[in-house]
This record gives sequence, structure tokens and C-alpha cells, in this order.
Amino acid sequence: MKALINWLETSFAPKMNKINNNVWVLTLKDSIMQTLPFILLGSLFCLLAILNNYFPSLPSFWTPFGWTMGKISLFVAFLIPFNLMEKKRLRKQRLIAGMTSLVLYLIVITPQVVLDGAPGFGHDALGAGGMFIAIVCGIFTGVIMGMFGKFSFFKEDSVIPDFVRSWFDSMLPIGIVIVIGWITVLIMNLDIYSMIQSIFTPLAGLMQTPYGFVLFMFLACFLYSMGISTWVLAPVMKPILLAAITTNIALAAAGNTSASSLNLVTSETMYSAYLWIGGIGATLPLVIMMMFSKAKSINALGKACLLPGIFNINEPVVFGAIAWNPIMMLPMWLQGIILPIIIYVFTKVITIAPIPTMLFDLWYVPFPISTWITTKSITGFILLAMVIATSTAIWYPFFKAYEKQQIEKETLTNKKEIA
Repeated sequence: MKALINWLETSFAPKMNKINNNVWVLTLKDSIMQTLPFILLGSLFCLLAILNNYFPSLPSFWTPFGWTMGKISLFVAFLIPFNLMEKKRLRKQRLIAGMTSLVLYLIVITPQVVLDGAPGFGHDALGAGGMFIAIVCGIFTGVIMGMFGKFSFFKEDSVIPDFVRSWFDSMLPIGIVIVIGWITVLIMNLDIYSMIQSIFTPLAGLMQTPYGFVLFMFLACFLYSMGISTWVLAPVMKPILLAAITTNIALAAAGNTSASSLNLVTSETMYSAYLWIGGIGATLPLVIMMMFSKAKSINALGKACLLPGIFNINEPVVFGAIAWNPIMMLPMWLQGIILPIIIYVFTKVITIAPIPTMLFDLWYVPFPISTWITTKSITGFILLAMVIATSTAIWYPFFKAYEKQQIEKETLTNKKEIA
């Protein structure tokens, strides 16, 4: 175990942190995070849409849902090159880059819109279903705009005003991006949308399998236990999770809520219904144990972490007791393996509890309130209780070993102070 921890600390973690701080990864993470207000607002409209089932005379809350969550890909397509230009200190190009990417994205989805006969702003391609396409368009535009970021048709001592020079200099990279999109999509009739979707569809399918569910949850716990932000996975996971819950919403609206049809692996399942009680790694049971610890340092940390833990904020306990602590890292890894298996079995195999079919990305709502909102089921509470009991059983022996270690340290320190 010591050899493993040493390798992780000296080799693996530095490399992951380097990736995490890469300008492209930071750009993708920031761009997705900046859309969260629209996702959260969409969650509220989705929640309010329940009222339409009981009060048909009310205006449909699905309309504002479509204008927030339903346009998420448009925002991502704009934000990626915008943020990239900012990080590359090409601030004069950021708005132009964002608008150019937006035009390219609309060009790419045009065949899909025309094929479905649904032109306008009500198409699924503009929402979560098109996020991977938006990411690709944003990256492509960012690359082209970055290549011409310092290009100019004019000499530095030109008498032409700077804003005019900027207009003409921007025309070349804008033209390259738009002409490439025009030729490939509208003249050569290449369905770039479907091509990109076909690349990422297997990954989305893998995540919905029991193996994929366990793999991605373990990976999140594994990275987090080393102090590496799980936002490094966001560019891959967030589009898949949003597309999955959007599909569930559509299936539920059509009256299909069978366990075999619905996507289990969504943010709602993980952060609101069943899995990450207290935050990634299901740390709230650990925090409660720490509050009653005989070790003064653990006891104090537990009390300090309780309120954040109730609202599923667990950075204090992770960085205070788990990260790079060999005794506590292992149970966190086990949480990412065992808990997803339990949830999969009792929602997909033995269908005791329901799978969430509404967007609810308000991850800071405490359990079990969020469980009731997302499942509206007593059996959902039963599965949640099973997850909490299992999580507690996983944490307990490792916590006692850690507590014993800390008590011995505190006793030794007290003896030294007395001496």
C-alpha cells in the first residue's frame, strides 16, 4: 500500500494535476461551469412543470425550460472559444471567436434540423443532445482563431484606427471557419452532427452499463481522494449526464417509465436521489462518526464539516481527513465501487426504487429531501437507507483505525508537553 501511495503521490497525481491545469481542459471546464445558472434555472422550471399536471390552466413551464436548459449547447459553442481567447491573452478576439463558433455550430446542426422538419429554436440539437457537437465546434474555432490571434494585414505603424484594423484582421479566421463549415456540411452534404454523435454514443452507452457506472464513479472517488478536482471529468461526463436526463424526461412525458428504458446514470441519480450523500464519496456518514470521535482533532473537524456536509459540500472533510491519507483513501475508493452496484441492482435488476425522470441539478439540496423531489417514492427512501447503511459500514473500520492512530498521536504529544 505504501508503494502504491508513493507512486500515486510522486508520479500519477502530478501528471493529473498538469492535465487539470492544461489551458484546453480549463477552458472546457470553465465553459461548462458558466452554463450552470441556466441548468439550475432549468431544474426549477422542470420542478414547476409538475404543477401543469394538476393545474392545466397554468402556462406550460416547459416553455421557459426550453429557453434555458434547451439552449445549453448554444451557450457552450459560444463560451469555449471565448474563454480560450481570454486564457491565451487574445482578448480582442474573444467575442469574435465566440460568435464565429456559434455560426459554425448552427451550420453543423442544419441538416439535422431540416431532416426532422423542426427548424427554429425548438430542436433537441440546441439542448443537451448537442453538447458534444458544440464542444467540437468550439475547439475547432478556438484553434483557428488562436492561429491568427496575432496576425494582421497592417503594419504596426499604420495610420488606420485600431478598431478598423481589428475588423479586417478578424475577417480571415472567421472566413476560414465559416467557409470550411459551409463546404463540408452544406455543399459536400457531410452530416458532421451524426458523425460526431456516433463517436461519443458508445461512451454514453458504456456509462449506462453497470460496469461503466462503477468505472466512472470509482474514477471520481479515486481522483478526488488525491485532491484532484473531479471537474477534470466534466467535459466528458456532463454532456452525457445532461443528455441522459433529457432522454428520461422525454420518455416520462411519453408515458414510458420502465426501468429497462430509462437511463440510470444521471446527475440526479448521483447527487440528488441515491448516491453521493454529503458529496462525492458519500462522506456524510463519515462526518457524523467524526463528530463523536474520542480524538480531539477528528472531533473538531467533524463538527466543522457537518453543516457543509448536509448541503453536500465535502471539500473540508476530503482535504482535512481523506486526501493523501492511505487509511481513508481506500474506503473512499470502495464507495465508488460498491454503492453504484447496489443502486444498479435495486433500480435496474430488482426494481424496488424508481429512476429519476426530472432535471434536478440542485445538488446542494440535502438528502433525503432531494430524494423525495426526484423520485416521489417511499421505496426511494428505502434504497437511500440501504446506501447510507452500506456507506457507513464501509467507512467504520477504516475510521476506527484512523481514530486510533490520531489518539496515539495526541497522547504522545500530551506526554511531550507535560515532560
